[in-house]
Amino acid sequence: MYTALVVFTKRLREGVRRGDITCSVRIWTRPHVKVGGRYRVDADGEIEVDSIEPIGFPDITPQLAQASGFLGVLDLLKVANHGRGENIYLVRFHYIPKKFGNKRVKRPSADPSR
Repeated sequence: MYTALVVFTKRLREGVRRGDITCSVRIWTRPHVKVGGRYRVDADGEIEVDSIEPIGFPDITPQLAQASGFLGVLDLLKVANHGRGENIYLVRFHYIPKKFGNKRVKRPSADPSR
């Protein structure tokens, strides 16, 4: 069961689906995800969180910004710093397409009369 929807800015969504983007910098008041948790991203799939760690502004390097799908640090901060949160988290994840998600499949009955 999903506990939340994780939203990525529109221009990052395809990179997340392809597996090119596997980390995200989030500025929150508290963590909104947990390690091992699966969170719906869109109708096509979900992400599973591999790790989450608190980081500071000096940890947001140009390389981290690019790995997160942004052009650079300022580009990342324009998107990430939009709420009232003050704590910075680095979330690492992998994308799971819907067909490989944890959907239950109804098994056919062994009784042919059913």
